[in-house]
Amino acid sequence: MTRPDDPHSAPAQLAPPEPGQLPVVRLRPKAEARAIRHGFPWVYADELVTDRRTQALAPGALAVLEDADRRPLGLVTVNTASRIIARMLDRDPGAVIDKGWFAARIARAQDHRTRLYDAPFYRLIHAEADGLPGVVIDRFGDAAVIQPNAAWAEAHLDLLAEALADVTGVTVILKNGSGRSRGLEGLPEESALLLGALEAPVPVPMNGAVYMADLLGGQKTGLFYDQRPNHAFAASLARGGRVLDVFSHVGGFALACLAGGATSALAIDGSAPALALADAGAKAAGMDAAFATRQGDAFAVLEDLGQEGARFDLVICDPPAFAPAKPALEAGLRAYERIARLAAPLVAPGGYIVLCSCSHAADLTAFRNACARGIGRGGRRGQLIHTGQAGPDHPVLPQLAESGYLKALFFRLDG
Repeated sequence: MTRPDDPHSAPAQLAPPEPGQLPVVRLRPKAEARAIRHGFPWVYADELVTDRRTQALAPGALAVLEDADRRPLGLVTVNTASRIIARMLDRDPGAVIDKGWFAARIARAQDHRTRLYDAPFYRLIHAEADGLPGVVIDRFGDAAVIQPNAAWAEAHLDLLAEALADVTGVTVILKNGSGRSRGLEGLPEESALLLGALEAPVPVPMNGAVYMADLLGGQKTGLFYDQRPNHAFAASLARGGRVLDVFSHVGGFALACLAGGATSALAIDGSAPALALADAGAKAAGMDAAFATRQGDAFAVLEDLGQEGARFDLVICDPPAFAPAKPALEAGLRAYERIARLAAPLVAPGGYIVLCSCSHAADLTAFRNACARGIGRGGRRGQLIHTGQAGPDHPVLPQLAESGYLKALFFRLDG
């Protein structure tokens, strides 16, 4: 479905192998086959026998995975250039990855979302947890954005897009090929319009607010659906109060809090285009009189607000991933602590602070400890009243901790 004259066209698609002709890859004797049998979806590079035949496989090629005793474990996709060298696609080693296979996975995911939400604005596919490893699809009414973050998804993108259109009825499909995950798979950063036409940001109704999602040039897919339940909880705390939303993106917490009865909201972000979309969302919902923005580095703005003596009844900090991988963990935790230290003094007596992390490498305990240290270093004490996570359109695969990445800590601070 990629336009043939599009300069960002996807690479040539892999031809499906003939039945019974799939290559075989095998776990090393010391690899943990039990974890694979019990649902763990990845094989790391040091767990797989990488002989010449395996090394010769094209990135994203399909293969049958066997344990060290040559017993089949399922159908996988292989990328020898990635640390995650194999990803489980189907427990049936004879499964055929065609449009019908994609359609079945998408239909199952859609059935879950339509039970949750009245309108088609949600994360439709959450990678491994929805049976499509490395694939993210967000739906925006009649439009959908695909993030093919693994080589196999890039290779099968046309089939995936066709099945997506057939099952959901969307008339616009975009590919967003940006982000760290694609680099780890050896994939280039590139985006493309796969179906239909789109010229303007899409208005997204959520939690009583309106968000303007830039599907063509915004961050990730254009909007972060994962914070939906945390936006709602924050809004319940914001009634009648002043709100500061740091790392606000297109209005995030700020617009939800205004919809929930906050008297004012100040949104801070480093991106002028994101704040312009936040302004547009506030105007679309008739809340622009109570909404203000301030562009700048979040750390610097927090310091400035402290020197100005500013106080808010609710302060939210939802930064990008400071610890996206284990090598960045120590520095990331220091950054989270610093954010809490700078933000805590801005909270009025008896007010609330919300601190969020989307870092895979920082688990809940480490993140909570960093936030508590930061609040203490900011001269405040408080009680943890709620711990939030991503919404149910971001299901967690129990065997894969990385699929449950989002953490939102709600503290009530003392006087």
